[in-house]
Amino acid sequence: MATVGGGDQTWWGGLGSALAGLMFIYAMFQQYFPYELRGHAHKYTQKLVTYFYPYIQITFHELTGEKLKRSDAYFAIQNYLADHTTATAKRLKADVVKGSKSLVLTMDDHEQVMEEFQGIKIWWSSNKNTPKRPSFSFYPKTEERRYYTLTFHKRYRDVITKSYIDKVLKEGKAIAVRNRERKLYTNNPSDSWYEYQSTKWSHVQFEHPANFETLAMAENEKEAIKNDLIKFSKGKEYYTKIGKPWKRGYLLYGPPGTGKSTMIAAMANLLDYDIYDLELTTVKDNSELRKLLIETTSKSIIIIEDIDCSIDLTGQRRKEKKYESSSSSSDEESSSSSEEDDKKKDPVEKKKDEEEKKSKKGSKVTLSGLLNFIDGIWSACGGERIIVFTTNFVDKLDPALIRRGRMDRHIEMSYCCFEAFKLLARNYLDLEGHELFDRIELLLGEKEITPADVAECLMPKSEREGVESCLRELVKVLEKLKKKKQGKKKAEEEDEVNGEENGDGASGESSSESGESSSEDDEVAGKGRKRNGKR
Repeated sequence: MATVGGGDQTWWGGLGSALAGLMFIYAMFQQYFPYELRGHAHKYTQKLVTYFYPYIQITFHELTGEKLKRSDAYFAIQNYLADHTTATAKRLKADVVKGSKSLVLTMDDHEQVMEEFQGIKIWWSSNKNTPKRPSFSFYPKTEERRYYTLTFHKRYRDVITKSYIDKVLKEGKAIAVRNRERKLYTNNPSDSWYEYQSTKWSHVQFEHPANFETLAMAENEKEAIKNDLIKFSKGKEYYTKIGKPWKRGYLLYGPPGTGKSTMIAAMANLLDYDIYDLELTTVKDNSELRKLLIETTSKSIIIIEDIDCSIDLTGQRRKEKKYESSSSSSDEESSSSSEEDDKKKDPVEKKKDEEEKKSKKGSKVTLSGLLNFIDGIWSACGGERIIVFTTNFVDKLDPALIRRGRMDRHIEMSYCCFEAFKLLARNYLDLEGHELFDRIELLLGEKEITPADVAECLMPKSEREGVESCLRELVKVLEKLKKKKQGKKKAEEEDEVNGEENGDGASGESSSESGESSSEDDEVAGKGRKRNGKR
């Protein structure tokens, strides 16, 4: 036993002496060999090692380029490894990444995992370089350089570089989209685009709960819209085949309160898209409009709400202005009538109209610029975008703006039908049927009411209100609207009868004029009598 122990000690002592000798030789080499000779020695040593070493390594750095921008490939690989290889990793790093829905587990620094692809063994390692020189930065962590290293046998070079890496990047990007926090964007005024850390779009988290199951609309119409949206989201190859940009336009039109904004939220939730709410009044010109379009991402819905009120784009309005400028008499009449309207208007509404006119004058976005934004060359930058216009008055829009190919699908958001009412009753009251349903169906057929008004009636206002009181409130509102409609119709019929009796209104006008003159004569005569009495 003593001999064995002595032999071990001799062996370890020899190993220590050998290592010390190698370190001494390396130190002398670094100190006394010229830099050029050291470079050549290192190069040929690497060649020698590569000749006998059968593996290839590919490095993916977190920061790339001269300005050290964050690499999309690095984060795609990070997502892929977090989803596929964390089960085999022994050391993990947990973090709540901004923009992600849940906790993210990734490989810790200097950890290695193995994966197989088509029977090929592949090794991924997570590495980090820390600068040797001391850093005087306020944020020393930014000096660290992280990277992933992919190692595989050199005989599988073609399979790894042409198939495996492409698969990893595609799956990593898909995982990022699936786990991302969806956002609602709005455009910033262009005056603040070039300030420190400013962007063209500001965003908040998008958490609208609307979906097609709760949308008050006929079931067959909802299914048609859902199928169209799903077909679009899966149509990348089809759009490439037919030679069109991967985008689609939707025009939502109808009275206020019919669910246009809710429809947009339901579309975004169905497809898992972000929303860009474009405010045209803050866009100065067509050039800025193009810049905003370039900044939008794929898998998004770009909306312009109330486009007929945003800026003056319609040809119909231009014709009206041209007609007014050609007739001086009509100018005087319109100005006098507008002055009378301004006097009658509520001060708050008057101020709102003045602000809208001011914003329209400040924007130089033209119809041509907006058309190029929708389906011009610039609209092909990126892909998988949906453009949505909403309006309450579709007749005011220029036909070129809403033609097929720009607004591919026109969806009328109409008043509440009985089928939509039953859906609202099921959502708000958990009700499938009631004795008042027949009465409500009859009233809905006689009077137009928006789904928003119906929903307001069906929503309980206190703990004491139940199904019966909510339904009776709706019946009460519908009957009131019916009486109002009947009264208005009766008044119109009486006006028509009076007009026929007065000779289509001509004699009525003369009688009114004679009445006015007679009253003026009586007033003058009365003043004369008073003067005579004083005398």
